[in-house]
Amino acid sequence: MKKLKLFIHRLTHWEYWPFDVVYIPMYFVWFYFAAKARSFFFFNAANPRIKNAGFLMESKKEIYDIIPSAYIPKTLFFEQNEGVDNVIKSFAGSEIRFPCIAKPDIGGKGRGVQKIFSDEELAVYARKINMDFLIQEFIPFAEEVGVFYIRIPGEADGFISGIVAKEFLIIKGDGHSTITQLIEKDPRYHFQLPALQKIYGAGLQEILAAGDLKNLVPYGNHARGAKFVDVSYLADEAFTKTIDHVCKHIPEFYFGRLDIMYDNFEDFKAGKNFSIIELNGAGSEPTHIYDPSHSLFFAWKEIARHFKMLCDISMKNHRRGYRYLTFKEGMQMFRENKAVVKKLKEY
Repeated sequence: MKKLKLFIHRLTHWEYWPFDVVYIPMYFVWFYFAAKARSFFFFNAANPRIKNAGFLMESKKEIYDIIPSAYIPKTLFFEQNEGVDNVIKSFAGSEIRFPCIAKPDIGGKGRGVQKIFSDEELAVYARKINMDFLIQEFIPFAEEVGVFYIRIPGEADGFISGIVAKEFLIIKGDGHSTITQLIEKDPRYHFQLPALQKIYGAGLQEILAAGDLKNLVPYGNHARGAKFVDVSYLADEAFTKTIDHVCKHIPEFYFGRLDIMYDNFEDFKAGKNFSIIELNGAGSEPTHIYDPSHSLFFAWKEIARHFKMLCDISMKNHRRGYRYLTFKEGMQMFRENKAVVKKLKEY
């Protein structure tokens, strides 16, 4: 019966539908803009300093390298064949301490991201990940938002096209239910049970004391169970000015979503006490569409609106001399990404 209820819930809530199903009508919109730009892979010109403009196969390290260090977590980069002893030694000699966050250098949808608490866990991760990866300081701020930023080349100021707040996958103990039982009470959480079993194993049989909170996934990713809430109304003049100031310090960045952690919104709006944990480029979704209160038609409208802005920016930058990908290069990008996704799913 549980499986049937979950199936019905998934069927009646489009936010859980497969990406390719949701985007079926959007492919025709993309073809329209591709014809307008005379290139299927026009997006490559959108953010000239980022590989593939951040559509697919972009290196997180290379993106962090162009963001001022004051705005990002302390980060270590390790190549796939880095020896475990060297990883442990480099970590010990850095300013990063446990707990920390480990993530693949090329990835998406939260795959391969893990909170690490010890040298032993770090060693296991380094052996298992099988690709270049990053170790970052854990940002202890309580709140996370995704801010979609747009700036038209040649214009002095950019703007915010959407903001999403992220509610983490947090359970509250009742003194008698196991973590598994608490997870099964909420379909959003229940969908994550197979992934959580891989992470926590027998730990899911723990009984939390009444009122105790446990954050099962400490990063705001929709595919990992976070609830997304549209808070685009927060984009007032002061907040927009702060985000615009930050983004102008990222060379040739015109289109994408900043995933940012903070504690107090008034401080954040004033440009204080926040950290950019991810910068997503041309492949960014306007993730405020995943607010459960929004219809699928709202989502399609927002996706099409952002496709248009991506095309406009790309065409303007193309006229400035920045190239589109050739068809051969674009298809190679998709093949490489497919291989990376396969690796991450195996992880």
